[in-house]
Amino acid sequence: MSASSLAAAAVLGTVPAATTPKPINGVALAVVILIFILVAAMGFLASRWRVKPAERGLKSLDEWGLGGRGFGNWITWFLLGGDLYPAYTFIAVPAAMWGTGALTGFFAVPYTVVLYPIVFLLMARLWSVSHRHGFVTPADFVGGRYGSKTLSTAVAVTGIVATMPYIALQLVGLKAVLSVLGVGGGDNVFLQDLPLIIAFVVLAAYTYTAGLRAPASIAVVKDLLIYVAVIVAIVWLPSHFGGWAQIFDAADQKMSAINPVTQKAVGSIIPGATSFNAYWTLALGSAMALFMYPHSITGVLATKSRNTIRRNAVVLPLYSLMLGFLALLGYVAIKAGTVPVGVDGKINPQLVVPQLFLDNFPSWFAGVALAAIAVGALVPAAIMSIAASNLFTRNVYRDLFRPNATPEQEAKVSKLTSLVVKVGALAFVLLMDQFAAINMQLLGGIWILQTFPSIVAGLYTRWFHRWALLIGWAVGIVYGTVSAYNVINPATKAHFGGSIATIPFTDIPVYIAVTAFVINAIVSVVLTIVFKAAKVKDGVDSTTVGDYGADENDPKVAQLEKEITWTNPTPDSRVD
Repeated sequence: MSASSLAAAAVLGTVPAATTPKPINGVALAVVILIFILVAAMGFLASRWRVKPAERGLKSLDEWGLGGRGFGNWITWFLLGGDLYPAYTFIAVPAAMWGTGALTGFFAVPYTVVLYPIVFLLMARLWSVSHRHGFVTPADFVGGRYGSKTLSTAVAVTGIVATMPYIALQLVGLKAVLSVLGVGGGDNVFLQDLPLIIAFVVLAAYTYTAGLRAPASIAVVKDLLIYVAVIVAIVWLPSHFGGWAQIFDAADQKMSAINPVTQKAVGSIIPGATSFNAYWTLALGSAMALFMYPHSITGVLATKSRNTIRRNAVVLPLYSLMLGFLALLGYVAIKAGTVPVGVDGKINPQLVVPQLFLDNFPSWFAGVALAAIAVGALVPAAIMSIAASNLFTRNVYRDLFRPNATPEQEAKVSKLTSLVVKVGALAFVLLMDQFAAINMQLLGGIWILQTFPSIVAGLYTRWFHRWALLIGWAVGIVYGTVSAYNVINPATKAHFGGSIATIPFTDIPVYIAVTAFVINAIVSVVLTIVFKAAKVKDGVDSTTVGDYGADENDPKVAQLEKEITWTNPTPDSRVD
């Protein structure tokens, strides 16, 4: 989720360094390894799943990066669920509930509820125009709509930079599972990280081989495991610990205690009146930002019809119900007295849910739950790396350096780039502390929302001027980055301490990304009026009104599906 890192940032560094290192749980670890081997095999076998003989080797971005654009209702359900509800969400949200309460944790539930009407309205239109013109990325659409390589490159670079720390956080989630299992201890640094490196190498190999088909097939296993684990936990654990009344009483008692560092209450089980603006803007801004991320749009463009998107927008809120249950496990852990200790013997709030399962269930079932989280890291990490590499290939490599690249050349570059992206994410996790990944993810949510005017406005109108949108984007990026830098973590005194800041010239605290977006939109509107009045040359729109309502039976869409042709404008027609 785009703001799940905020939840972790709220609790990291606010708890004492605890006790002794923990032993390896052999049974749970064996179950995790067995399931990991199963999903890895599925990932490699997916390279031949619904692939035409002529496309063996996945020789185009349509096949490698979008799974052949043919996913139906069920596969899309699991793919989007695996993409939008990654492992780090299942760790960070209950960790925030355990650490500081509802403001930093439970906002994720209304945010995912608000999300799906946005998907229903917007993504069907993007699917139609993308399938008519062969667009693979959101930056492809922006370039075709506004006739601007500069604007499309800005959108592409924003998407790549915002996605990189998101991938790193999935590996942080996987590392949390290994830590709870007791894996990764000892004094040898290489041996500590070896299990994570092995998992990364396997992930990189099957993603390179099978493309988007690999995470699509694995997502089925991941989601089923998650549903089983959460349903069992939410039914059995409350009855074991005296019911929800006692659980909420225990949570309230912890949250009302005074934090010795900040001299304020630790948190609250329900946001107070002073937090309302921060809460609702965080939920709204996160909902607006999530489907601007390239990996979310990749899942949408891989579907076979616009109605597939709409059907999933109607039923995907079931995941939000599951997320609400999962968030409440943070309060259950308070009542259970869970002590989340890593292999280094220190308290780490991100280990709360894995530790809760290990403490209160048989080792074999805890292994199933932890495997669900581990697989939940592999699915979105694969999709995110594919989406980022597609952006680089289409909107940097092809648009700027190789305008005549063939589909096979594009696929090859994208495959190699996906490996580079994963290596970068792994290096980020291994060489830097998790605060850095969290801070970068906080910025990623702010940055990606600044592409909203270019993408979403373009789905409905061509009124905006390309230069106005570009300048508005730049202003939003700068304001959001500076504002986030000026937020100080009260516990660590470090910059980039959160995503909430007051609106300029007021004392109203809101989500920084929303303020930056409003400034971005105002600048875009004002400068469009100015540029139009001054008759500044605009780009050429390669789309038509009919493009935005086309379905799978549209002749142009059918031709694209059949021959994988490229009817979008060449980069040379995008004039700046």
